[in-house]
Amino acid sequence: MNLPPKPPARADRVSLWRYAKLFREDILSAQPARLYRAWMAEFKTPFFRSYLMNQPELVKTVLKERPDDFPKSERIGEGLRPLLGNSVFLTNGETWKRQRRIIDPAFEGGRLRETFPAMWDAAEAAAKRLEGQAGQVVEIEAETSHAAADVIFRTLFSLPIEHEVARAVFDEFRNYQRSQPILNLGALLPLPRWMPRLFRKDTRASAARIRALLTDLTRERMAQINAGSAPDDLATKIMTQADPETGERFDTEEMVDQVAIFFLAGHETSASALAWALYLMATHPEWQERLAEEAQALETCDFAVMSKLKLSRDVFRETLRLYPPVPMMVRENSCPERFRDRDVKKGAQLVLSPWHLHRHERLWDNPDGFDPTRWQTENGKQCQREAFIPFSAGPRVCTGAGFAMVEGPLILSRILRDFRVTAQPNRVPVPVAHLTVRSDKGIWLALSRR
Repeated sequence: MNLPPKPPARADRVSLWRYAKLFREDILSAQPARLYRAWMAEFKTPFFRSYLMNQPELVKTVLKERPDDFPKSERIGEGLRPLLGNSVFLTNGETWKRQRRIIDPAFEGGRLRETFPAMWDAAEAAAKRLEGQAGQVVEIEAETSHAAADVIFRTLFSLPIEHEVARAVFDEFRNYQRSQPILNLGALLPLPRWMPRLFRKDTRASAARIRALLTDLTRERMAQINAGSAPDDLATKIMTQADPETGERFDTEEMVDQVAIFFLAGHETSASALAWALYLMATHPEWQERLAEEAQALETCDFAVMSKLKLSRDVFRETLRLYPPVPMMVRENSCPERFRDRDVKKGAQLVLSPWHLHRHERLWDNPDGFDPTRWQTENGKQCQREAFIPFSAGPRVCTGAGFAMVEGPLILSRILRDFRVTAQPNRVPVPVAHLTVRSDKGIWLALSRR
């Protein structure tokens, strides 16, 4: 069986020091194999207890039924705060609810139709860039990062990636992505608020440069809004949206926080999923040909074409199952609980792992295999409802989930319409978790014109 690559598991028992070292290098291979079968697993450290939860009923309790009782963990936010500030990704409680009331309307229902032309143009631009690389072996993650960043800037600020500031943000973000470990010291140690965080110097500097560029874009847009000359894109919609309860709008700094997470979430996650989808097509040529045939429907910019990309959507969904861009989410227990006959104290860390949940041996048929047809089976549909959370779930579900499920299949189809991708047997990528699930040494594919 042609199983997609999966990181090796660590030994079942290791010292805390060894675990921290492994975790800092790669969160995925730092975990023991038993997590692919466990409903719940407890991890003890001298500073706190953490519990990985794989049972769908427990995930439902934490994310859907009682989300206010399980806020996002402050520990995990430590590493991202220099870039994301007080963004909706890191906040809790009333602050988070206020931010979502302002942001959510920009992504509702018919708004996807309005952003589709910008996505279409980004897909066309991606195919055009690849034209010059036909006949070569290409590092495809770099190309999908470029395409995903282009989508974000076109839909958010009506700017193509070639725009000077957009390109500067993209280039700087690549530096940040590689310098930022998924685990900061603050995630392991209960440091007091006043104590300085030990970020790498280049990480902090890179975050500051990104925020300065985004601040310039946001201020420029605010001026356009005041002058009545702003384009009707996502940035304008969000910056002019008043909180229906308080009448307040985002000020410039708050908007920069939100733009930073839109770029991180919308660019990093889409780039990761697209790269893995193309790799899976390269290693499953029969599926690649089916998608290429389906993609002949892509002729003119019309949102209705998305209803014809059914296979591409299933392939993209299966990619998100095997390689969820955000592999783990951490919540904090705000009051004593009892889960699966265990007492879980207040302050414990609850880890919800799409990576393990999506490959759980007691939930999925052929959990490590690539099988897009599972989404038409009864088991697949049930697992999608209960154990498929690439965008989280409940009130904190990713605002851009619908956006991503249009962007991903569209760009995947557009590339495969014109190009064939072929895997390199001597360059099998191994998944690792930086900010998202990426390959350890890139994803190298031979690119040829159809």
